[in-house]
Amino acid sequence: QVQVVETGGGLVQSGGSLRLSCAASGSTFSNLAMGWFRQAPGKEQEFVAAISRGGGTINIGDSAKGRFTASRGYARNTAYLQMNSLEPEDTGLYYCAARSSARIGEASARSDEYEYWGQGTQVTVSS
Repeated sequence: QVQVVETGGGLVQSGGSLRLSCAASGSTFSNLAMGWFRQAPGKEQEFVAAISRGGGTINIGDSAKGRFTASRGYARNTAYLQMNSLEPEDTGLYYCAARSSARIGEASARSDEYEYWGQGTQVTVSS
């Protein structure tokens, strides 16, 4: 069973940066595409970023383009979400998800394509 655990959330001022980490276990890491999603209170879940199995394809959501990027480190079986120029609108619970069925090069924005989800880490951006 694949497990993913997010860390790195916290409180940051507007304009600041955070890096979220997502540790995956239970499967060969290179077989997993990784995605990031967020949910703010009263809003629907939103796609943030995704990275393909081999790391060659990175897909960034519209609200995060130019500010966030995704990466992965195979030595530590960990995916990362680097968030820069944070805004209060970025506040929310950030989830990491893993997809074992992805083909090479796929970095899906569809939450229903990810089978395994973490518990989320809270990001709060103050103005």
